[in-house]
This record gives sequence, structure tokens and C-alpha cells, in this order.
Amino acid sequence: MGDRPDQGGDGSSRTELRLAILGPVAGSRGGVPVALGPVRQRAVLTLLVLHADAGLSRADIVDALWGGNPPGTAVTMVHGYISRIRGLLGHDERVCAATPRSKRALSWDGARYRLAPGAVESDLTEFATLSDLADRASAGGDAAQACQRYEQSLRLWRAEPAADIELLQGHPAVIELSQRRTALIVDYAATAETADRHEQVLGHLQALAGRAPLHERVHARLMIALAATGQQATALGIYENLRRRLDHELGMPPGRELAEAYLRVLRQQAAPSAAQRPAPARPPVPRQLPVAPRHFAGRAREQRMLSDLLDQTAGQAPGTVVISAIGGTAGVGKTALAVHWAHRVADRFPDGQLYVNLRGFDPSGTPVAPADATRRFLDALQVPANQIPSSAEAQQSLYRSLLAGRRMLIVLDNARDVGQVRPLLPGGPRCLVLVTSRNQLTGLVAAEGAHPVTLDLLSPADARELLARRIGPERIAAELDVATELTGLCARLPLAVSIAAARVAMHPHLPLATLVSELRDATGRLDVLDAGEAASSVRAVFSWSYQDLSQPAARMFRLLGVHPGPDITVAAAASLAGVSPGQARQGLSQLIRASLIAEHLPGRFAFHDLLRAYAAERAGAEDGEAQRRAAARRMLDHYLHTAYAAALVLNPHLDQITVAPPEPTRRPEPMMGYERALAWFEAEHRVLLAVLGHAVSAGFDTHAWQLPLTMATVTTQQIAMAAACRARRRYGQAPDLYRQLGDQAGEGRAQIRLGLISMEQGQYRESLSHTERALAVYRCVGFQPGQARALNNIGWCYAQLGDYQQALAHCQQAIALAQEIGDHHGQANTWDSLGYAHHHLGQYPQAIACYQRALAILHEEGDRFRQTNILSHIGDTHHARGERQAAIQAWQQALAILDDLGHPAAEEVGARLRGAQPAKVAQIR
Repeated sequence: MGDRPDQGGDGSSRTELRLAILGPVAGSRGGVPVALGPVRQRAVLTLLVLHADAGLSRADIVDALWGGNPPGTAVTMVHGYISRIRGLLGHDERVCAATPRSKRALSWDGARYRLAPGAVESDLTEFATLSDLADRASAGGDAAQACQRYEQSLRLWRAEPAADIELLQGHPAVIELSQRRTALIVDYAATAETADRHEQVLGHLQALAGRAPLHERVHARLMIALAATGQQATALGIYENLRRRLDHELGMPPGRELAEAYLRVLRQQAAPSAAQRPAPARPPVPRQLPVAPRHFAGRAREQRMLSDLLDQTAGQAPGTVVISAIGGTAGVGKTALAVHWAHRVADRFPDGQLYVNLRGFDPSGTPVAPADATRRFLDALQVPANQIPSSAEAQQSLYRSLLAGRRMLIVLDNARDVGQVRPLLPGGPRCLVLVTSRNQLTGLVAAEGAHPVTLDLLSPADARELLARRIGPERIAAELDVATELTGLCARLPLAVSIAAARVAMHPHLPLATLVSELRDATGRLDVLDAGEAASSVRAVFSWSYQDLSQPAARMFRLLGVHPGPDITVAAAASLAGVSPGQARQGLSQLIRASLIAEHLPGRFAFHDLLRAYAAERAGAEDGEAQRRAAARRMLDHYLHTAYAAALVLNPHLDQITVAPPEPTRRPEPMMGYERALAWFEAEHRVLLAVLGHAVSAGFDTHAWQLPLTMATVTTQQIAMAAACRARRRYGQAPDLYRQLGDQAGEGRAQIRLGLISMEQGQYRESLSHTERALAVYRCVGFQPGQARALNNIGWCYAQLGDYQQALAHCQQAIALAQEIGDHHGQANTWDSLGYAHHHLGQYPQAIACYQRALAILHEEGDRFRQTNILSHIGDTHHARGERQAAIQAWQQALAILDDLGHPAAEEVGARLRGAQPAKVAQIR
């Protein structure tokens, strides 16, 4: 079905509301007047039209309606106005709630109210369209057509904008709209002069001079028009009156434009003949962009985003300016992207480009004040010094006036914060502003509607391209793998890649492998990436962001260098720093705003390897060894206690270990149920591997042996085995160490773990050897749960080696022991092993009977995930027996549970169903 027009309450089609705001605010629909409600409701509707693109926050509305003294019911009243405005637009609250946000005439995106394009027709839109047509005709030399369009646009004005709404008089959007009319009349007068149409614009100039008694350009144009129509004495009198007022009220002489108009009138040159008439003076066109970066690579997506924003400037609502805030960590290439793209599109800004380095993060430590930046822009626009007002506020107003109606690109580079940027934003809708900053300019996005473009590290291909552009593609092609490792060791950070490339370029005979070898040493990597000056040193560039942090955030940053990565949660960061979760969240939030860390997944925070090296370096310089080791212990305690709690939820019969109770500053995460525990292990598995390696290398021996025990749970076997396999050489001596300590139970556990490691690697004979030793130890100490587990694992190894009779013999001993001690978890595991052995002996009825007994235990225990394993095995046995329908039924039951759990194994079972083929039988031990 196609789209339908909005319907009124009676189902009839309704035309759009038309709003007139260039004078007293009035509404109509189809030529019939529409009552717009009380004054504050009319004010809200007017502001929505004035901010059609950027939208309005509730705070904006409250501030406009009540200033600094809103009533306690202000928000409720705003809701009421919005609801009634939606009714005016043809959507009551009931219809709006049922309509997708993208199709609502007036929508709320969680931060701002916005009118949909075309939801309201207005004289403001007509004014903007006619003004643009007039400017184009004037620029194209068609003065007659331009004057016609200027006149049509001015006839839309009935009075001052929103003249009947007193509380909006003085609102920035209303003031800016009045300034647009002023600028248009001045442009009209200049164009009218070239066509000898002074009479046509004279009335507009006289009215405007009355509204702007100190506006020199307006009076200059009025003087010329008067003189050209034979009123030279009146023109000279206007000059003299204004000169006295300027001297008396502002203490300044007339500016150049007014003085030149006076001389023209005095010399009777106000209306030269067409042959003598000089071409209109073109405003200065500044070209301030720095030299484009010679070597630029990648960022195709971000450049497309910026180009899309550029296309938006042509159709902006009056009073809005398109702003893009380019953010990212130090050295990620924000300035390079801004300048590179600005040069690409410079021709689309015929009135010029302004650029300023605001030095928000700079070795000097002194950011450029907004007033200083404004003065630089006024100089670039060739405003004479004697015409520049003394106050910063007046200078900013002059700056915005000069940019009104111009199409300019403004690059505000290296901004420290929103406060440094906001005074430099133009009001003209034809301008585009690029802002770069390491800090997240959230306020600019929220209040000014800026479009954030956040730069990440380069992709591997783009990083290699950047390196190739600097050292030549031949070097890359000859040492491709080495080049890839080089960019990886530089964290694919453009600054670091460029510094490494500079070293290669300075030493053309230096093999890339030599530089890679130096970079592999993490402790000295920042020394290698130092080209000898602050702007070309990764360490120095990072330091400018670090120095701006609060003390708690700086401490959090340093301690993150103690954490082995690859990422961290708020809870883990709180334990690491020994602070509350709220304090940890505040510290991480400040690091995010400073682009020193990123929330790469919801609730998970990370930074690249070079920042990790810098954080560790700062920790080594500012925190003592005892402090760093205490932080590492808090971190290890956090993961150990949380992992153990999760393991007990997943496997209540897990071998008990003595874990020291956590101190108040260690905050293990609560484990609320099976799914929560499973999700925690899945989310943390890479962290656990890194933490385990850190425990071993840093000499935290208790954590080093206890962590693998907690990780070897029923649902995290693969994760735990990956960790153990990486550390296998370190753990191979564990049984001997336990034996020397006289800890026979520990020796048995170590042998069991080593057996599981070998089992995961398919080395079943080696696994059998370790597990038989574990059985001997457990029999020696009389530990029956360990004996039952070892017997089952021995049986499983025999089954994998094809000796199914030995598998049955050992598993039957295991099941007897498990039943005797009431180990339901062990019974389920062993019935599964027995079923597997019977299956491979062709004893299908016995296999199914064993599987059914395992299934009954798991059903009683509520272990849904392990039920899916058994159901899959039952399906495999039915399939082997030729009972295809029974097999499909069992697999479907398994699939239903896995789908309900959202487990990735569902795909494997689904594939089994689609092909009606058994998969490899596995057992979670």
C-alpha cells in the first residue's frame, strides 16, 4: 500500500498547516484561519519552525518561555503545548503513539523535538527560497531578476518576526532572522545600484535605518540611494547625524564604508553612468586552510559522511548551520582528515575558508581564547582595525554579520571544549563548520545539532596504504608480512605509523624487520615512536590529553595499564582501583570524553596497545611498586571470586577450593542464575586468558592455580582449555609442586586438569596417563568424588581410543561411586559416557537407556543447556539405528532449548536437522 495523507479526526484528508511568522504569528489551513492557541503555545510552534532542522530540547523551550524562573510545572506545561501542537498538525497523541517516529509530523528522539520536513508550510521557507534565488541571480549578473526576487522576499515581511509574542523578542533565533532581513536589504541595495533602481529599494532602506540607527552599512547604502534620487542634502545630513551619534555613544569615528559613501555623495558620484560605474566590490575571500597532508590514506566512510553533510547545507532551514564534530584519540588523524577533505571541497565554498588551530591540546598548554580567534577571523575578512569593536561580544556579532549570507567553510581545529567553539559558530545557513577535538563535544551535538564523526584506528589495509604512501609500495610488496606486523605494533594509529615510516625513510637501508624487532618490546615502544619533537612523539601527544584529566581519572588511566586487557567492565575497574562502581564509572566516563578509552561494546571499555603502554609507563613513574601490585591483586581477586561464583552456579559439584574472602575494595559481580553465569564467562573469556597469564608471569601463584579450576566448568570448558593450553608449559610442573608441598588433593586436581588439556588437544593417551595418576592419588587420600570423576574421564579416553569395553568397565565403576556419594552432576556425565560406548558397540537400546537416565538427572537439576547435549546424542543414536523420525524429534527438542537460551550451538543442531546427519559427538566434562 502507498503512503496516505494525514487524516483528521473524522477521517477526512487534511492539508498542511501554514504558519506566518514574518510579523505577528498567524496560522491557516487551505486559506482558512486556524487558531494557534495561547501565547506560549504559539511561541513553541514558532521556535519549532525556526529550529526545524536542529530541533528543540525541553530545556530550550523552558528557557525561552520562562527564562531563569520557570514554574514547577514547566515540563508538564511544555508536554501540553506539544500535545496540542500535534493536534494542530493533524496527529493527536493517540495517533502519534501508533505512528513510526520517521512519519510523525512532530517527533521526539529522546533529546529534542523536531518537525518533519514539510510538516508546516511557512513564509520563512518562502523567504529563504526567494533570498537564495536573488543571491544567485545577482552573482550571475542578472541584476533585474535579482531585484525582483529581493522585492518578493521582502514583501513577505509584515513586521518584526513574531511581533505579537513579546517573550520571543530578544531570542537568538528571532534576532538572527531580523539580521538576515537586514543583510538582504543591504545586498538588495548594492544590486539595485548596478541596475539604477535606487527608488525601488529606498523605502526599505529608510525603514531599516530607523530600526538600526547605528548600522553604518545600512546608512551608507541609504545615503547613496538618496543622492542617486536627487536628495544629496538629505544624504549628507544623515551622515552628519550618524557621525555625531557614533562619537557620542560609541566613542568611535565613522568606518571606511560610511566615509567612502560620504565622499561619493559630496563629489556627486553616487550615481555614475553605466559606462563609468565600477564593478561592485567583492568581499574578501580568505583561503586559510593549511597545506593538505601529502600522505593521506583511508577514511573513505568518514569522508562520505562529511560530503553528505555538505549536501545538506543547500537545503538548510533558516538560522541553522551544519556542524560536524570530528573526534577521536590523540594521533588518530582528526586534523589530517579535516584538512584533506576541506581541500577536496574548497571550490564549493566560493566565499572562502577560515581556519584556526585552537590549541586545545598543545605543548604550550595555553588554548586560544575565543575572542582571539574571532579577531583573527575579522582580520582574515579584512575588517579595518578602527572598525573592530572593543568588546568580545560585539566582535562576535560583527563576525556573524559578515558571514550572514556567505557560503564559507570554517575549520575549528584542536578544540578543547564546547565553550571554546560555541562563540565561533556562524549564524548563516550556508556555512559549514568542521570542529576537531580529542574531547567528546557532547554539548555541541545536543544543543547545536552537530553531527559527530568519531575516528577509530585505521583498518589493516588502510594502515599499510599509509605506510606505502610514505616509504613506497615496493618496500611493502617486498616485506608484506613484516609491514603488516609493523603497522600492528603501531596500533594502526596514523601518527605512530607516520613516525615509523619517517624512521624508515631516514634510513633507506634499514630493513623493516629491524624496526619491527625494536617495536616488539612493549616497554620501549614509545621510545622508538619518537621523532625528536613534541608533535612527532606518540608519548608527548598522549601526554597533552593525560595532563588535562582530573586526579581520579588520571589514576584510573594509569591503573588500566596494570590490567592485561583486552577490555574491562565498570565492576572490574572498580575493583582494580579500589573505588565504588559509581566512582569507577565517573573515571571511565572522563576517559571516554578525553578519547583515552572507548566503550567498544556496551559496558566494555578498551584502548589500543600504545595507550596501554603509555598508561603502564605513567603507572611506573607515578605509582610505587607496592601500589601497582596491590591493584593487580584487587583485579585478580575480582576475576577469581566472580569466576568461582559463576562456576558454582553452572556446576554445583565443582571441586571445592578455598578462596580467601574478598576485601571491601574487591567487588565480585553477583551471579543471578544459570544464564547470567554463562553470559559472564562468554563475555569475559578473553580477559580471563589474559588475567591468567598475568597471574603466572607476575608471581601470583594462588590465583595462577585457582583460576583454571574455576574456568574448567561445564559450559566454559573450551575457554578454560584455551587458557590452559597457552600456559601448558608453566602448568606442567604443577603436580610436582603440589607433591613437594605435600598437597595430594592439589596434585590430583592438577593431574585431572592436565588430562583435560591433553583431551582437548586430541592427545588421549597422554590424557589417559595424567588421569590414571590422578586416580591413584585420589584413591590414596580416599577422595571419592575425585575417583568417580577420574574413572569417568579414563573411560572416555578409552572410548576415544576405540577400546569401548575398557570404557564400559571404568565408567561402570564411576557410576557406582557417583551414585554412592550422591553426585548427580557426575552421574549425568558418566551415563553420557556409557551411552557413547554402547552406541559405538552397536548396542543402541542400551545407549538410549543410558542417555535417558542422564537426561532425567539433568531435567531434575534444571540444567537445560546440558540437556541439549544429551538430546543431540539420543538423536544421533536413533539416526544410527535408522529411526529417522525419532532422531529428528530429539534434535528438535535440543534446538528449541538452545533457541530459547540464545546459544550459538543452535546453528549446529539446526544444520544437523537440515541434513538429518549426526554431528561429531562431544561431551562437556
